[in-house]
Amino acid sequence: MILVSLAASIVVSKATTNYSDYVDLFIGTEGTVPGTSYNGGNVFPGASMPFGAVKIGIDTTEFNSSTDANAGYTPDGNVTSISLLHESGTGGAPKYGVVSQMPLTTLQNVNLLDNMTYAQPRVGHDSAGVGWYSTKLASGVVIRMAACMHTGIVEYTFPDKGEKHVLVDVSHYLPTQDDHLASQFYSNGRVELTKEGYRGWGTWRGGWNQGPDYTVYFCAVFDQSATGRLFRGPYTDPYWANFTGASPTYVNGSSVQGGVAGSQFADRVGAIFEFPGNASMVKSKVGVSWISEDRACEFLGEIKSWDLNETITKTKEVWEDDVLSKIQVKGEKNTTRLTMFYTALYHTALLPSNRTGESPYWDDGGGYVDDIYTIWDTFRCWFSLTLLINRPIATDLVQTVISVWRHERFMPDGRSGNYNGRVQGGSNADNVLADAYVKHLPGINWTAAYQAALTDAEVVPYNNFDPTDLTGSTKEGRGALPDWLKYGFVTPAYARSVSRTVEYSLNDFAVAQLAAGLDRHPGVAQKYLERAAGWQRIWNRNVTSLGYSGFLAPTWPNGSVQANSPNGTYDPGTCGGCEWDAIAYEALPWEYSWTVPFDMRTLISLIGGANATEARLDTMFVPGLRTGTVGSGGINGIGTTLFNPGNEPSFATPFLYNYLPGRQWKSVLRSRQTVDLYYNTGPSGLPGNSDAGAVDSWLVWNMLGLYPVVTQPVYLILAPWFDDITMNIGDGKTIHITAKGLDVANGSIFVQSLKVNGVGWKKSWLTHDELVKGNATLEFVLGVNQTGWDIGDIPPSPGHVQLKL
Repeated sequence: MILVSLAASIVVSKATTNYSDYVDLFIGTEGTVPGTSYNGGNVFPGASMPFGAVKIGIDTTEFNSSTDANAGYTPDGNVTSISLLHESGTGGAPKYGVVSQMPLTTLQNVNLLDNMTYAQPRVGHDSAGVGWYSTKLASGVVIRMAACMHTGIVEYTFPDKGEKHVLVDVSHYLPTQDDHLASQFYSNGRVELTKEGYRGWGTWRGGWNQGPDYTVYFCAVFDQSATGRLFRGPYTDPYWANFTGASPTYVNGSSVQGGVAGSQFADRVGAIFEFPGNASMVKSKVGVSWISEDRACEFLGEIKSWDLNETITKTKEVWEDDVLSKIQVKGEKNTTRLTMFYTALYHTALLPSNRTGESPYWDDGGGYVDDIYTIWDTFRCWFSLTLLINRPIATDLVQTVISVWRHERFMPDGRSGNYNGRVQGGSNADNVLADAYVKHLPGINWTAAYQAALTDAEVVPYNNFDPTDLTGSTKEGRGALPDWLKYGFVTPAYARSVSRTVEYSLNDFAVAQLAAGLDRHPGVAQKYLERAAGWQRIWNRNVTSLGYSGFLAPTWPNGSVQANSPNGTYDPGTCGGCEWDAIAYEALPWEYSWTVPFDMRTLISLIGGANATEARLDTMFVPGLRTGTVGSGGINGIGTTLFNPGNEPSFATPFLYNYLPGRQWKSVLRSRQTVDLYYNTGPSGLPGNSDAGAVDSWLVWNMLGLYPVVTQPVYLILAPWFDDITMNIGDGKTIHITAKGLDVANGSIFVQSLKVNGVGWKKSWLTHDELVKGNATLEFVLGVNQTGWDIGDIPPSPGHVQLKL
């Protein structure tokens, strides 16, 4: 059955080129329990520039069924501060929520060391748009905020009656509720009163990547004079100070420091500013730097006016020019589709954080980004989209991972607070490098890139003994590399043996892609191609499930399979909690059995040919077949099909019909079904975590009618959701996609014919060069017939090596 729920949305006519009008910052902020963040997208709804170093927004407590406030925001929590550093769309545990202010209307019964004594409920629903955010507290304070690249500006409108204070608590950070191993901690800090405000630094540690101390410098000014007092207090949790009996002590002088440099248990420090009774509105600008206080003060110059609207206008213009107008949808009147599309596009440009020139440890002269959170999530389709329409940030990311390797020995899979961690599967920066290389990304030192990938492929990283997985490094590199080098696959002696084996296979294919063009020694590329076939070594023809034979299985060196069910057998339909200590990470072995895009030819052969593969793919979408949980508490599992739309290992599965001649129409069908079932314009409109825009980039590709094959210069062809799309890809080049006959309400969504660059097309794929050649055109004719128009060559399998086992 073709689902056409989007066609039922309200349709209005609105001629505009302000694509920011279609961005809803609250999509993805709630989860499957209405009014909470449980199983939600964890999207940051505050103010930010594209890839901004500053992401200013509210921090809240977690109540009811909300889980960690990973991006600061939960719909049901009380506000504890407005802070300048946040992530967006991430799972795991929070990071940041630091460099903060909090407006107070009284100090009575307030302990400045205890967030819970002044946390404020909100009145009504917060409001937000591109470049701004607003909330009203129960105290009567209305807060508006906006941001430039390194500076935030906030406006407090106080009630006419009552006191008017702004609290600066250097020790504030986001709390962790469900993963205490990754809790954050304050270490040390300093505040100095200045003529116009304050400056200083804070040092924190912990968070999702369990990082060591990192220091952020800040500089703030107010638009009017205030009386500032400094305070300090004993080292406590900011949310439990009253429980310990701790209280602040006011100190004389113009500055206060928590402890000697390097102390991780220094006194908590801060300042409280009091404004005159007639100061109905107070404004503050805060700049941040990872280099120095002076630099943070210099960044204040990014915002020249005290008028928030000027900053909002400037920020919106940057979003329009640098992100949203890169893909122009013309003539579409369905606001639901436009809102879904442009909000998703917006989400793809929140992370990573562009800190070029702000690395505290080195300056290689290129770009530098942080909050790479994580490549395991983003390598499959976010990077390909960014490389196509936002090349500068793609270049910065590639330059960053190479610089990290150069200075810290290994590239990151995740990185935050200038520290590598955590590795969920393979060394997936290799995939990013290969994707960039085969698509000819300029400005990269490819010799260094290849050496970085070889390090991942050959050097065992030290074991950081993460309690969630004691078997190997979760910080960087390939923690199970000893098995990979010895056996050609990962055994159950290491956690996540099934998923790691598949991911290491893709990683080695990526190395082979680099070696093919960069290594002068004969046979090196072939060596890594053969290693990339390691997934076949754990393909067990005798394992059965739901009437199908042949699956990836946790395999010991002697060939025996590790059981995972109560009756002593192995079931590829379960992986326990599918967490760090499981046989597969955040996806079932059923799902991982599809994740070899470099050698679909061998996979189809092992399954039994095209017809058997089609039937098995169909089974992935049958409701009710997934009965176990996926991830901690089941929060990474959406729906009940084996296909999991909320997690990355399943991303490409709906489109694998393109590898079967004449079945491309089924990829279109699965695309539509998935979006109609799991995406919408409500606050719970994403299927799980946004994962730094990864889930959103999947939606963008679907609605464009294409899907990238990672590490290859190949795109699978789907069908566009709009009848006129222009993509601006830089260097004056465009991609123009048209869809004649598109009519969702009547089911006219299937490809009847296609021309690529004016030439009739019979393949279900095209190359990167064909897509970016001059001003490329893709001319679709759509209809209701499920036609087998794709009779040309199937997509390539450049990593084809079939082992004799």
